[in-house]
Amino acid sequence: MPAATVDPETFRKIFEDHWSEFTRTHVAYATEYYSEVVQKMLGCGREAGGYTEYRCGHCGLDVRRVAFTCKSCFCLSCAKVYTDDFVAQVSRVLQPGLIYRHMVLTVPEQLRLTFYRDRATGKLLSAFMKCGHQCLEAVVRTVVRQPVKIGTIVVVQTHGRSGHYNPHLHIIMTSGGINETTGKWVELGYFPYEIIHKKWQYDLLTLLKTEVPTPEMGTLINELYAKYPKGLVAHVTKGTVPERCRGLAKYLAKYVASPPIAVRRILSYTGSEVTYWYQDHRTKGKEEVTVPVSTFLGRMVQHLLPKGFQRIRYYGLHATKSLQKWASAITEGLRKIGRQIKGTYQIVAGKHYRERYQESAGCDPLRCRHCGHEMIAWRRWHPKYGTIYDEVEQIKAGRYEPFTPECAPGVRGPAVRAPSGRISLSLPSLWG
Repeated sequence: MPAATVDPETFRKIFEDHWSEFTRTHVAYATEYYSEVVQKMLGCGREAGGYTEYRCGHCGLDVRRVAFTCKSCFCLSCAKVYTDDFVAQVSRVLQPGLIYRHMVLTVPEQLRLTFYRDRATGKLLSAFMKCGHQCLEAVVRTVVRQPVKIGTIVVVQTHGRSGHYNPHLHIIMTSGGINETTGKWVELGYFPYEIIHKKWQYDLLTLLKTEVPTPEMGTLINELYAKYPKGLVAHVTKGTVPERCRGLAKYLAKYVASPPIAVRRILSYTGSEVTYWYQDHRTKGKEEVTVPVSTFLGRMVQHLLPKGFQRIRYYGLHATKSLQKWASAITEGLRKIGRQIKGTYQIVAGKHYRERYQESAGCDPLRCRHCGHEMIAWRRWHPKYGTIYDEVEQIKAGRYEPFTPECAPGVRGPAVRAPSGRISLSLPSLWG
């Protein structure tokens, strides 16, 4: 497969060229929410979308504007930021010493349209996520032959590799659970993974029968039971899930914290058609597909989740209150079965613009290029709200204590000292 030769901005250009036309012909996407997400993506990293202006508070010679980013998994430029934030978030809830298993619970092709029709509310997807947790907990209870409470991190993903709507769950589950009656940890050893297939089929179809109580759904459910006598597909990743926190969070991130397509997969854009490739599950090879622009846009925006929807959810032992309640019992249980507890899991902190820039460019973007002092936030501007912070106004309002002119040789006007000890230049000089 040849490498992509298109400009990295191609994805954004496709939306710039055709989004207005797309919403005129596909009115379901002509809403304020979809428009807001797309406009944020289009303005991501551009001053027209808002920026923070930094100035050197020592010599006043260096000025740098840092454009706002949208921090969305829909934006290809922010995909790395979204992934890092995902890793940081997940790493905070993992328990030291625990072994985790990665499960993927899928939906039959015949039911994908039902989930697609409900994409604007998210009600069915929410129930879908909870159903996945309950299914696995029931399986574990059956295997260990006692009531236990497991911990799961459930992430919903709606796109398949080709960009089609394909809702499925990625679940990281604890390899065992707490018996709430005895307060003891119960380890989950080997069990035949095939039992998940039948259980998942029953739970998913029961959920849809409840959430979509129509004669048509009842008929479809009966057909699915007949077509899949061995149950639905549930993938289990065996033996490759990392035990350490950072590795585990990154392992999960590569599956779920990604946009519907990567820039490198777009091969060409002619103005009316888009060609891209994807790794096919069945053939295990790379497949090329060329589609009209409207089809490409539809395949991308259909995966935008409703505003405020939490695509990462924590159930059972990983719910905040349960984690606090049973942490010591889990640790004690692991010690009793001979598993060594090595300190605590590393908390992976999210990275800011400054850290990312230093990693990629090897220099600090907020150090003055003339005198080497740290620059300060001078002004923030938003396209919708205008100026939301202005250091000059802060100085005028008397935020900083005055000091003698000798502290700032060669500077004329009312010099001030910031609380941190940084010296800001006089107002007349900086306005110039």
